[in-house]
Amino acid sequence: MGKLSIREIKLSHFRSHKAARLETDGRPIAIYGPNGAGKTNILEAVSLLSPGRGLRRASVDEMSRAPERLGWKITATLESLSEVHELATWVEGEGARQVEIDGKTAPQLALGRLARVVWLVPMMDRLWLEGAADRRRFLDRMVMSFIPAHADATLTYEKAMRARNRLLKDSVRDASWYAALEGQMAEAGGVISANRVEVLERLRAAQEGAETAFPAAELSLSSADALPPEQTAETLREAFASGRNRDMAAGRTLTGPHRADLHAVYAAKGVEAKLCSTGEQKALLVSLILANARALAQDFGAPPILLLDEVAAHLDADRRAALYDEICALGAQAWMTGTGPELFESLGNRTNFLEVTEQDGVSNLEEVT
Repeated sequence: MGKLSIREIKLSHFRSHKAARLETDGRPIAIYGPNGAGKTNILEAVSLLSPGRGLRRASVDEMSRAPERLGWKITATLESLSEVHELATWVEGEGARQVEIDGKTAPQLALGRLARVVWLVPMMDRLWLEGAADRRRFLDRMVMSFIPAHADATLTYEKAMRARNRLLKDSVRDASWYAALEGQMAEAGGVISANRVEVLERLRAAQEGAETAFPAAELSLSSADALPPEQTAETLREAFASGRNRDMAAGRTLTGPHRADLHAVYAAKGVEAKLCSTGEQKALLVSLILANARALAQDFGAPPILLLDEVAAHLDADRRAALYDEICALGAQAWMTGTGPELFESLGNRTNFLEVTEQDGVSNLEEVT
């Protein structure tokens, strides 16, 4: 099994970090400090070494350190399998985000070919209780960890759907205006649907037979429309065309993969995730993240980088210890945050400790030995 880890990362004017530099040795990193010190900002910076808007889904302007608002920059040395790459991503002023790999301009999608990054953040703790959109986003992020090009399919679909929705709201009835947009939506939507189904199968396989302290989740997809969860380009094209009058009355597209929902059942108990206790819901989320990591390790050749923000919340001491054991057994570089070092005590010398403090709005890092 190969190795995927960040060996060095530098932050410049990123959120609360005016200037920060951190070297690692490939082991997990336990980051602790008071709330508001800037711990999650480090994880967010790491998440931007993969395609997309990062673990907070923030705008590039929100990431720029106030009050200067000069833009920001993240550079990193990445060990990916048997190769080492120099990564950089930055924003100047109010410009768009840029990416360089080994000194050459690259699209964001290229980051996904070098690094697979998976995260779990506190806002996900209510995943099974919130709306379907949050669960779709959670699923699509897992899909992108296996299939980086899934991001392009979702962007193509959403862009075409927004254009179609404008036609619907304007009560445009000319079929020729819809045909091209619906063709784009159908082709991209078929890819989205197939990718989701494939990754759910991979996650199921990764959970089967795994010796873990975390409960397995039975996963399934449903749809708020009349179509089955697995939709082809042809069935979508027909559904879009036949549903124009209904969609026009609603002012939006009512059929397609944007109407899908992810469901989970606590397998051992046969209880839907939304009906489980808070601790059980968190344990199910951790189980899915670990299944995602195990499957990716086989698929990519190395376990992904794990970002686990406030991971100790809703986990008792035994489950925390079990999680750390599984991370180390997997060989993953996990970046974990918590308010104090005692939350990571069971890791012992298997981790690097990093204390984050804040003074006058500036975060400071100190490696603890």
